Amino acid sequence: MIKLRYSKRLFKRRPSSKQAAACGGDNGGAAGGGAGEIEWEVRPGGMLVQKRDGKGGEEVIVVRVSTGFSWHDVSIRATSTFGELKLMLSMVTGLEPREQRLLFRGKEREDTDHLHMVGVRDKDKVLLLEDPALKDMKLRALAAQVVQSPCQPFIQV
Repeated sequence: MIKLRYSKRLFKRRPSSKQAAACGGDNGGAAGGGAGEIEWEVRPGGMLVQKRDGKGGEEVIVVRVSTGFSWHDVSIRATSTFGELKLMLSMVTGLEPREQRLLFRGKEREDTDHLHMVGVRDKDKVLLLEDPALKDMKLRALAAQVVQSPCQPFIQV
């Protein structure tokens, strides 16, 4: 195990001239109640990162989903998964999530992929395709229903 030495200076932010003026001078932000300190958090993967603002990372983005002949603007959290996006699209398009295929930057994305990790930003375009195998199964089931309902014969032998 390696023990790292660190200085507390690394974890403090120097206030800019505007912040120093707002705090009442250049005393390192002590009068501002510790406003100059950076808060840290440990992510589930074990990475130490700077803590986000008070919003809690609930950034909402607008994703434009194209179905080929029409498009829908969907508002969703940036940290959502493609599976959650499919659920929202099922309400708009009427296609169930298992019938949908979402493509971003030319690649089909898994339901567990997070939007922000793949690189989806505000106003980005995602392509929605209906799964061809399920579409074919639907058409066959519909054709079987039509064939199974025979007409009444006019002449009985």
